[in-house]
Amino acid sequence: MSEITETASNWDGRRWDAVSSRTPLADDFFVYAVRSTGVFCRPGCASRRPNRSNVLFFDTPNAAKEAGFRPCKRCRPEGGIDDTRTDLIAHACRRLEREESEPSLTALAREAGFSPAHFQKLFKAHTGLSPKQYAKAVRARRLREALERGASVTDAIYEAGYGSASRAYDDAERLGITPSHFGQQSKAEKIRYATADSALGPIIVAGTERGICAIEFAESREELRERIRSRFPAAVLEEADNAFSTWLTDLLTFIGTPSEGLDLPLDIQGTAFQRRVWRALRDIPTGTTVTYGELAQRLDVPRGARAVASAVAANRIAIAVPCHRVVREDGKLTGFRWGIERKRRLLAREKSVPDRGPG
Repeated sequence: MSEITETASNWDGRRWDAVSSRTPLADDFFVYAVRSTGVFCRPGCASRRPNRSNVLFFDTPNAAKEAGFRPCKRCRPEGGIDDTRTDLIAHACRRLEREESEPSLTALAREAGFSPAHFQKLFKAHTGLSPKQYAKAVRARRLREALERGASVTDAIYEAGYGSASRAYDDAERLGITPSHFGQQSKAEKIRYATADSALGPIIVAGTERGICAIEFAESREELRERIRSRFPAAVLEEADNAFSTWLTDLLTFIGTPSEGLDLPLDIQGTAFQRRVWRALRDIPTGTTVTYGELAQRLDVPRGARAVASAVAANRIAIAVPCHRVVREDGKLTGFRWGIERKRRLLAREKSVPDRGPG
């Protein structure tokens, strides 16, 4: 390994403090190399802390490589600071989703190599939520899924990871109703539906007394009915009457003539962040598209494109919540539950008519 001449700035005490505490400096991106291992890392790397006498500092990964050091496989210092931070936040999200016992903010921050305050700021910038809010959203989603499968309220509460029933009831807003109410309601709730052949293939509209809870496309009407039965196994399903069918008529009219606009009552069920994203989708004017990044900017989560994309993909109310109006950064079509060809045809129809505002 070649001899290295270092400037005084390389030996800045602030950099060593950052390595020692595994807290990257917000205003100073650098890497450090360890003579004894021949490896260079980011200051927040979770690897064993080196002896100060073995450490060299470099302003860029390339400078460290030119000096003969190789990149750490754990913290991947060549990926770019934004990419690495995104990976660290994604890892923290997976922990919050996977572990039954919610990791503390301190534990998550320590693993990522940041101070708790800085980690919370980064996490919220990427996801739109604090780690605690994210963990609550995960539990609420698990609770709803368990209840929709027909589990008892008690079983669903503990399956979702709640330590007590009181905590589940505290999160009731994320469900729109309390777990006990949902449990009672799901057994007796009546979901009406109507099917038809549309210009985009067979379509089903299903709704509760509060509004539409699902709009889906498939290759056959029977497949559509099976989807609704699978999604709401404890509900009583009924073919819609004429009054309900007006929702379907309005939807078919919009598919055929997008310029007419669409205003349907919706019974939207999801986490707080998902509902935020879905509201933003409804504000996208007919005939226009936005990228996931642009949508994240509108929601004031500039680094949260991945979280926004997940929420868009979770939408089960086609057309009325126009997730088809979101495209990749390069303009390519992706991420449509009912098929890219349907998305392409929808956008082509909408762009062929004058803009009349949000659809």
